[in-house]
Amino acid sequence: MRGSGPYTVQESATCRRDAPADLSPRVLYVSETLLAVDKPAGIIVHGDGTGTKTLTDLVRNAVERGAIDHVAPTCAPEIQALQRLDRDTTGIVLFSICKRTQGAYDALIAAHGARKHYLAVAEGRVPWGQRDIRVPIGRDRHDARRMRASRTGKDAHTDATVLDRRRIYGRWYTLLDLRLYSGRKHQIRVHLAHEGFPLVGDALYGAGDTRSLMLHARRFAFTDPVSRALVDIHAPIPKRFRDLFPRSCARLFDM
Repeated sequence: MRGSGPYTVQESATCRRDAPADLSPRVLYVSETLLAVDKPAGIIVHGDGTGTKTLTDLVRNAVERGAIDHVAPTCAPEIQALQRLDRDTTGIVLFSICKRTQGAYDALIAAHGARKHYLAVAEGRVPWGQRDIRVPIGRDRHDARRMRASRTGKDAHTDATVLDRRRIYGRWYTLLDLRLYSGRKHQIRVHLAHEGFPLVGDALYGAGDTRSLMLHARRFAFTDPVSRALVDIHAPIPKRFRDLFPRSCARLFDM
């Protein structure tokens, strides 16, 4: 356990930077052309030029070893991540299996054609039940790591719904379901911080927090552009959320 203030969040399952190459990610969905895995905290999705092991590396290695059913080892070089999550965000990441169909999935993501839901815990007692947040986001000119709410930024749209609130040792925490209608960098983190309720564990947009980031990509639903099948992928709710809001997290299976 690590903490900041009176409330501590158990460390989430993480993937160390020196994780072995034969570590296999948890598979959530697989078809002939598409794969979804459950990303752990502590690993980046795409390479950043430093040689750090990525989730894409782990998926390709698992496919090459034949460790993922229904995906031929010869497909490994063609595996490509279709979207990204921040290093400490957990949950669903989609991968294209074949180059010949990757363009169709790229178009789906670019057009925001997937219904994407995230689970988050914010600092404080959020007073509203639901809020449609439409605040443009741009780069922070004073800190290259950060994005910021900006009138000259790109349009960004998040629908936020309060699921539960809890007071622990005199401090309030709010559990939220967040649906993304756009895909700006750090969108949820920026929008909630702009509303005055930064995420628990967000050292970049919060108050120097050292706890685990409480953000999880829990559900993606869409019509597969290749097979035309209806796809609805759910990632298990991590223990760090279930420990804090057990009843509400149990109800999420019905949402």
